[in-house]
Amino acid sequence: MPRDEEHDKLVAPADFDGPTKDRHCTDILMLLALIAMWVAMTGVGIYAVTNGDYRLVLYPLDYDGNICGTDFGLDMTEFPYLLYVNSYTGGVCVKECPDLTGKVSDNLTDIGTLVTYNGVFQADNGSLSELPLDYIQVGDYSSSTDAISCTDDTCFPQQSPSLSWVSNGVNQGFGYAYYAADSYELLWRCYLTTEASARIEELVSSQSGGLQIADDASQFFTKLYADLWVARKYVLGFGFGVSVLVSFVYIFLMRLPLILTAMVWSSIFISIALFFVSGYYAWVFASDWSDEVPQTVSNTTINATTAASIVLYVIGGIMILLACCLRSQIQTAIGCVKQAGKAVNCMIIILLVPVLQAVGFLAFLIVFGYYGANLASLGKISVVEVPLDGTGTQEIAFRKYEFDDFVENCGWYLLFCLFWTSNFIVAVGDMIVAISVSKWYFTKNKVTIGSWTVLTSIWQTLFYHAGTCAYGSLILAVVQMIRAMIARAQKAAKDANSKIAGAILCCCQCFFCCLECCLKFLNKNAYIQTAIFSTAFCRSCRQAFYLIFRNAARIAAISYVSGAVLIVGKLFISAVTTSVSYYFIAEDIENELHSVGGPVAIVFLISYWVSDFFMDVFDMAISTILHCVIADEEMFDGEAGYTEKSLKNWVDKHADIN
Repeated sequence: MPRDEEHDKLVAPADFDGPTKDRHCTDILMLLALIAMWVAMTGVGIYAVTNGDYRLVLYPLDYDGNICGTDFGLDMTEFPYLLYVNSYTGGVCVKECPDLTGKVSDNLTDIGTLVTYNGVFQADNGSLSELPLDYIQVGDYSSSTDAISCTDDTCFPQQSPSLSWVSNGVNQGFGYAYYAADSYELLWRCYLTTEASARIEELVSSQSGGLQIADDASQFFTKLYADLWVARKYVLGFGFGVSVLVSFVYIFLMRLPLILTAMVWSSIFISIALFFVSGYYAWVFASDWSDEVPQTVSNTTINATTAASIVLYVIGGIMILLACCLRSQIQTAIGCVKQAGKAVNCMIIILLVPVLQAVGFLAFLIVFGYYGANLASLGKISVVEVPLDGTGTQEIAFRKYEFDDFVENCGWYLLFCLFWTSNFIVAVGDMIVAISVSKWYFTKNKVTIGSWTVLTSIWQTLFYHAGTCAYGSLILAVVQMIRAMIARAQKAAKDANSKIAGAILCCCQCFFCCLECCLKFLNKNAYIQTAIFSTAFCRSCRQAFYLIFRNAARIAAISYVSGAVLIVGKLFISAVTTSVSYYFIAEDIENELHSVGGPVAIVFLISYWVSDFFMDVFDMAISTILHCVIADEEMFDGEAGYTEKSLKNWVDKHADIN
């Protein structure tokens, strides 16, 4: 009769004495498929590098289809910067981004000087201008068929700034001319300063809002990118550097049982306090900005800061409720982490596994980014013509990239390569931890376990089980690709204003999101099964599934509560890093930013991602120990002497947590 794997318990191999030492290579075909994928990716990259030019993507494209700073199209090698002229992202190449400090009376703008599709124009023969005609040096567009020049009637009628704003040339920021204003450079593009935009609004119209690039959403991201560029040293330094340091210190302390309880509860209280303090300061800043006369900060920034303050208060309140309602579960979770801490304490070098993962991921991203930038440059530059008024008698043109099916398919392939490789790197780290911790568990004399165990686990993972890691990561990559395609379909449905299609796609996205979470959990336990028995992915996955099914109550309960402490750790690391970064950014460069909130928010996201890398070591260690306890119980009824009495009592005591 066929075996009933659903109810049959695990059977120990003959002479079982811990994770098998006689390992063999598993899922070799999947490893070969992964290597083939990298080879094909290299082929796509070589094609892109040979036929493309990354400069076409990194360097700006003007309204006429020329690449500033290059001889692509007209020779603009002496004009490397793009100065925006309208909100369609149409602009002209200039030699330098305008800096009006000390050049005009208000240091911000010269309303009588306009930058146009055909050079610089000065109203009323320069009598209304403060700048010399040649101060802003624009490339030669006289040969362009789309060049349009200003006259007093078309760009500055009746010498009136308010009429100029609604004139055919300026057209409220959607024409072929715009006022000379103070700007800063970001990635070879010139952006108006916040003060210059406010000054233009004051001069031409109380509702103008200055030059908005494309739309409100695009303006938001443009300002965010600008702030990130200005604060890049702080964002990268705190987001990666400081968060790594805080993560190291935090997980180093987590391995010390005597201080773990105090550290976890302190982390909870400090995290809650940081959310409330941040919310308070955000509210105070928003109030001060709102009370200023004249107001120097835009209403959008004030409203966003107020909303952020409310969100921070709400998060703090929710955390207080959770801490009160789940205090017993949190205490149980602390005990769970203590068990993992014992294993980590024996193999301190295991804390470097996230560093190895980060190095591998960074190396891949460099190659991926280089290939991707060159591939994106293979797009065709198309002309878009927009009428200046409702009659359609006059149009302005600007250029944008469009991609043919081949280039687009190559882009999708590179995205799949990114998903598969990133999941593979995570899987390799999980496998290393699983092999190391399972060796610790199934060793009766724990003194023999040390950092050398981790080094041998790295070797065994890469030499024997890289194929299994490739198999599990491939399944996740396929699901993530489906989600990416659904996301693109959702955007198309939104553009088409199809609510029914949007609702259906949203349900599909939710389903595949849940499926991805389930697969991650199942993959993790399959890796543990492979770490113990050296079995292939499919067999390990099947055995792990039935093992979980037979012991669902205990695994679910302990996994649930142990995750609570890990989330607290991630929030604590992120909150500390973000708070420190906010202090330094606000102290040093606040006057150079549109808003401190953007860089600080990115620091929080990066630090949370970094902390997730490090806390995953404990997460995998907890899962491995729990898996080993249950496997030991099924194979030997817990009588083989592998499970420490304190560990067995702890699992039994906390198996039925409500």
